[in-house]
Amino acid sequence: MKKQLMNMRDSIATAKTLNEALPYLQRYTGAVVVIKFGGNAMGDDEAMAEFARDVVLMRQVGVNPVVVHGGGPMINALLAKLGIKSEFVRGKRVTDAATVEVVEMVLSGLVNKRIVQAINDQGGRAVGISGKDDDLMVCEPDDPELGFVGKPRDMRVQVLHDLFKAGIIPVVAPVGPGDNGETFNVNGDTAAGAIAGALKADRLLLLTDVAGVKGENGEVLTQISPEEVRDLTQRGVIAGGMIPKTETALLALSQGVRAVVILDGRIPNACLLELFTDHGAGSLIRSTEPRIKPRDE
Repeated sequence: MKKQLMNMRDSIATAKTLNEALPYLQRYTGAVVVIKFGGNAMGDDEAMAEFARDVVLMRQVGVNPVVVHGGGPMINALLAKLGIKSEFVRGKRVTDAATVEVVEMVLSGLVNKRIVQAINDQGGRAVGISGKDDDLMVCEPDDPELGFVGKPRDMRVQVLHDLFKAGIIPVVAPVGPGDNGETFNVNGDTAAGAIAGALKADRLLLLTDVAGVKGENGEVLTQISPEEVRDLTQRGVIAGGMIPKTETALLALSQGVRAVVILDGRIPNACLLELFTDHGAGSLIRSTEPRIKPRDE
């Protein structure tokens, strides 16, 4: 009897959660949400499966998710196994011809297909592509000292729209072609921002290993304007690895993305918390007028 009562309470709580989520489910129907996936979750089977379930649920309720991933730890492991040494300039890996072959092998092969399989295992339909496919992300060199490290120059996102129409979740590896047939390695955050901008996405979710953007007293800032981001960066409050993420956010907003959220991907169901609950998750950066979310008011 006690067990039945507990089960009933759990069922009531689940029903209440679904009921409260209705306005947000309606709000995001047909919306494009680009998710940068990486960090510790990529090496954890349980976390990967949970992320995949979240993405499948998003697609099931009418959201058009695009997953863009990194794979730094896996690249490092294979380079070490092959005896290829990495050099770094200003914190960025110098990518020579041998290294970029390994990068493409890991990102477009091992990592990409693992995420695709995880989504398919949860009942979704996912297809793995890279920035090379259909010239999705044509690149130019980022810095001559870095070799084959690129930055997106021309975005051709029709292939993503075609996949949306077919009910398929695109999973994108961040490598792209150059003008002379070369392959460029692109930072995962940068690639996600470029894709979100080209799609005029409703949300860009940057999953990280921290709770979000922090203020002067170490508190997580739940909502920030682009002007506040620039001020905090200038004063050194936003520093280190958070700078490239906020730079990606500002660039994406300037290209038409409605809002960017930097959030902790280690939190269970982080994407669902952000999209379908009142309080959201992480730090929301936006420059457009709010719609229905109380946090946006």
